[in-house]
Amino acid sequence: MARAGARTEPASEDTAMPPHPIDIDEPKLLRALDAVMPRVADLFDRTRAASAHRDAAATTAPATSPAPTSPADPASLDTHAAGVSRPPYSEAEQRVADLLTEHARDLHLECRVDAYGNGYYTLPGRDREAPGWLCGSHIDSVPRGGHYDGLAGVIAGLAAVAAMREAGAVPAVDVTVMAVRSEEASAWYAGVHGGHIGSRAALGLLPRGELDSAVDSRTGRTLAEQMRLAGFDPDAVGRGDPVLQAARWRGWLELHIEQGPVLETDGHPVGIVTAIRGATRARDCRALGEWTHSGAVPHELRHDALLGATALVQSLAREAAAARAAGDDLTFTVGRFGTEAAEHSITKVPGRVDFCLEFRSQSRAVMERMSALAHGHAAAVGAEWRMQFDLGTFSLQEPAPMCPRLQASMAEGARALGIDAVPIASGAGHDAQDFVHAGFPAAMIFVRNANGSHNPREAMDLDDFRLGTALLAWQLMR
Repeated sequence: MARAGARTEPASEDTAMPPHPIDIDEPKLLRALDAVMPRVADLFDRTRAASAHRDAAATTAPATSPAPTSPADPASLDTHAAGVSRPPYSEAEQRVADLLTEHARDLHLECRVDAYGNGYYTLPGRDREAPGWLCGSHIDSVPRGGHYDGLAGVIAGLAAVAAMREAGAVPAVDVTVMAVRSEEASAWYAGVHGGHIGSRAALGLLPRGELDSAVDSRTGRTLAEQMRLAGFDPDAVGRGDPVLQAARWRGWLELHIEQGPVLETDGHPVGIVTAIRGATRARDCRALGEWTHSGAVPHELRHDALLGATALVQSLAREAAAARAAGDDLTFTVGRFGTEAAEHSITKVPGRVDFCLEFRSQSRAVMERMSALAHGHAAAVGAEWRMQFDLGTFSLQEPAPMCPRLQASMAEGARALGIDAVPIASGAGHDAQDFVHAGFPAAMIFVRNANGSHNPREAMDLDDFRLGTALLAWQLMR
């Protein structure tokens, strides 16, 4: 369990393994996991029914009771088509938290909740004074999202400790499963904030002001107000020692569905994450030319913002392709691009285009190089097309490399368990990155998932989930 008041210096990689790991009987572990999988499948069904998308009012109402509630009959809801909606600190998110706590109590785990609503479910180890393992993920979702994003990691942790119980194994140190609140806050709340509310609050990384600047456009409530309505304490942010301090833990382990198509395309059920890509973003770029008549002005006299912006995007796409060909890890995205609806017309040369630029990479140097290239290309393209660019400032989100020692250990575990697991980078952000930034050794397991993520069509196969969970349990027993 979390120990308050501990020293706050980062845990070194040398503490990522307990001094006396127990011997692991891999066939026995797999048999025990097989025995608990029916209950796991039932828990997935019940949590899906408890958070099926209904309407905005129902999903944003505050949670007013900590007692478990009875979800709707799964047979009465087409939850696969509608998706799930679990807004931060809503009734839907609380119903899922209640079901997870109920399941943990059935496993006779030690259960507690912190001031931010995060749940902790602990299986005692042989040495209760030694730093323990922490695993889990988030339990909220995006609007009309898939059921497995985040939640699969919490259920995997509960399945892993259930398998240990089934096998009669006592881990070397405490194993705590964490159900994190409000990771997906950016999908629901506008304003200036960095999302990942539950993990950053518990780690002491969350500025208190973000809870007031984050506003739900549908209700007008700030995130602080929503937390308080749900029965938690936003004023605890930054008060006293962090709930989770790196010196008291072996590390953070997070199982998550892969949110891209790599494992599915390449035919691998499990991935061992090498790093969470950082991102550098110019959120409010403008191409500025001159609105004019589409027939009366010759091309050589135009200041066409749209053709200039298109030329810039194409030049940066070529630079990104060259970087990847040279071996750099890089993605380039233009997620927004358009002329002003109130002014554009089929008979006008566009005078303004608003767009954004994003580069993601495991390397800060690569992202800094690409943002510098963007400014350089903007100047050259602007001169060529007789217009100007205002790219604003690129904001940098640091990459989060996973612990090399934990990666190597899990590769060993995959071989011992006969699991086809391959190294893979994470392009999406996860709670694991916050643990890295707080000084925790961290590792992630990806599970193959068809049809992408952040949509109702997420399609994780429970056989793949079983393999990922077996690897998680193997590492937790080290």
